[in-house]
Amino acid sequence: MKIIQAEILTIGDEILYGQITDTNSQWISEQLTSIGIKVIRKTSVGDEGSEMVKAIQEAELRADLIIITGGLGPTSDDLTKPVLTQYFNTRLVLHEEALKDLTAFFERRGRELTEINKQQAYLPASCSIIRNFYGTAPGMWFERNGKVLISMPGVPYEMKAMIREQLILRISSYFNPPVIIHKMIRTSGIGESFLAEKIKPWEDNLPSFIKLAYLPSLEGVRLRLTAITDKVNESATDNQLEKEKDNLKTLIDEYIYGYGEENHEQALGKLLIKHKLTISAAESCTGGLVSFTITSVPGSSEYFKGSIVSYNNDVKINVLGVKKETLEEYGAVSEATVVQMVEGVQKILKTDIAIATTGIAGPGGGSVEKPVGTIWIAVRIDDKTKTKKLQLGNIRENNMKMTTYAVFNLIRETLREKN
Repeated sequence: MKIIQAEILTIGDEILYGQITDTNSQWISEQLTSIGIKVIRKTSVGDEGSEMVKAIQEAELRADLIIITGGLGPTSDDLTKPVLTQYFNTRLVLHEEALKDLTAFFERRGRELTEINKQQAYLPASCSIIRNFYGTAPGMWFERNGKVLISMPGVPYEMKAMIREQLILRISSYFNPPVIIHKMIRTSGIGESFLAEKIKPWEDNLPSFIKLAYLPSLEGVRLRLTAITDKVNESATDNQLEKEKDNLKTLIDEYIYGYGEENHEQALGKLLIKHKLTISAAESCTGGLVSFTITSVPGSSEYFKGSIVSYNNDVKINVLGVKKETLEEYGAVSEATVVQMVEGVQKILKTDIAIATTGIAGPGGGSVEKPVGTIWIAVRIDDKTKTKKLQLGNIRENNMKMTTYAVFNLIRETLREKN
């Protein structure tokens, strides 16, 4: 069973300067994995012909499939097409189908096809066209020595349309790759090393054809089970992966919040709908991020009633009903304050569940007693309140995100105890 290997090459100074984020490589990797092709390397190269040639030469030594995005525009710094023309020792010829597409593109927009744009209809004679129905630069498909090189525009929606509508089936048919099956288990509330220790006996007894990867992030640790098989054994292999996923669940069920592509907020929404619960929020240090994250899920109006961002102490006192004496004695960043915040917002918005956050997100504002990253969170379900103190770092954005995920974890933990 031959593993088909691919390399992705992105072209453009703007990527290396950090002026744009390369999202193309990640998306292309997902598409290739879905048809059983393994991406072994991703490379970014600036608008320099010699560097592009070097990167392509090196990729040809390693990979069966090379996918290039970027550098196909009509201006002088777009070098991909001339470089590929020289690389494959061919010449540019006018491609009538490309010219027809270009003409139609400009006519639909009521614009004249200029001579500089017409040059985009000239393609290397040795390639086959990948039509662009959403832009002006066609893609190119080259074959040599059993290998394929594909060049596409760097504009994401143009590139994605080419892959979805024209290339994914063509690539699969050409290479007939094996099947790569992934099972993703999403955990939170436990560190990578503690998780590894907890599941070590299970991991040590995994069948040799199943590989486990730990993927830590601010959201938690994702566990990815992967197996490579052929189409004949695809169903049996998938069943084996499901069995191992179930075995893992018995060990760490309390830390699992979702599977596959399901994120924290989607998993929480499903949980609230299942139990027919409503939720509200009182936020200080997170500034509305918890509420934003919850409401990023379509249909969240079914369970989310509203929030109060009580960034200033006056709002805590006059809106949420936090006692002035509490703030004076314990401070805004305290268990006593977060308890009164969560009680206040639940009373005002009349929800089954209420959450509250207060803390020092950073990078300034800390003290010896309460350093940056000191955060209190609270979850109140019916008339019972559960609190937790977080001791995070000094990166503001990370602290806000980690607090949001900690709130979601505390909601799940509280619900488990209640039920």
